[in-house]
Amino acid sequence: MHDFYLGLKFMFSYFTILPVRFSEDDDLSTPKVLASMLFWLPLGGLVLGGLSVGIFTLLSSFEWLAALVAGVAYMMLYGFLHTEAIMDVADALYAKHSGKDAYEVIKEPTVGAMGVLWAVGIMLMKVGGIVTLLLHGGWAYFLSILLISRLGLLLLFFTQTFRSSFIGKMQEGFTQTHFLSSLLLFTCIGIIFTGWHFLVLLGIALLFSYFLANYLGRKLGFLNGDVLGTTLESTETLLFLLGAALWL
Repeated sequence: MHDFYLGLKFMFSYFTILPVRFSEDDDLSTPKVLASMLFWLPLGGLVLGGLSVGIFTLLSSFEWLAALVAGVAYMMLYGFLHTEAIMDVADALYAKHSGKDAYEVIKEPTVGAMGVLWAVGIMLMKVGGIVTLLLHGGWAYFLSILLISRLGLLLLFFTQTFRSSFIGKMQEGFTQTHFLSSLLLFTCIGIIFTGWHFLVLLGIALLFSYFLANYLGRKLGFLNGDVLGTTLESTETLLFLLGAALWL
């Protein structure tokens, strides 16, 4: 039970900027803790989404500005971690076309112009979708998407092989029981928000995440954490735009 709790704390520490404290005796490297970290991953999206909806509610008198602040705040709350991944993957893809080593490029601390342009473009579309949803009362749809995108990542953790020692460690203890339990728990929560529509969106997102990650893996020659981040951002952007279209 303690490892399960540590995994929850580690998830918030790693995937968000929310303050989390650990004691010197806490061992965060065990397979049980890392598996629990993945189990709780969708909860991280739900909490960040809840905070963003709270910001929108507090500033609702400012209408579109409130929705814009809430949308950007959501990305700030996870430290733009996944947005940075888009830059690295885009740069690596263009480098691969030029005959360069994509893995070496993706590990470089600097980013190129194409990576920045792709990240900014996706960020604008994503925030635009969030703003439209919130302005039209689609907060439940918004929260559902944040659950769904992270369930898509769990599918990849469970089915794919990554060129990353840290991800490999996380996968060691992440069993079928962890994956199915997390999927069932957060699907039930999502159904409370959006009913049977959640299942439709979940099916779309799982397929999209799986095929996009495999496509990027074939193009790059490997899968790593940056591919995961790019997949999450792409899935959320697709669903936000779809949601915005449905609410208009």
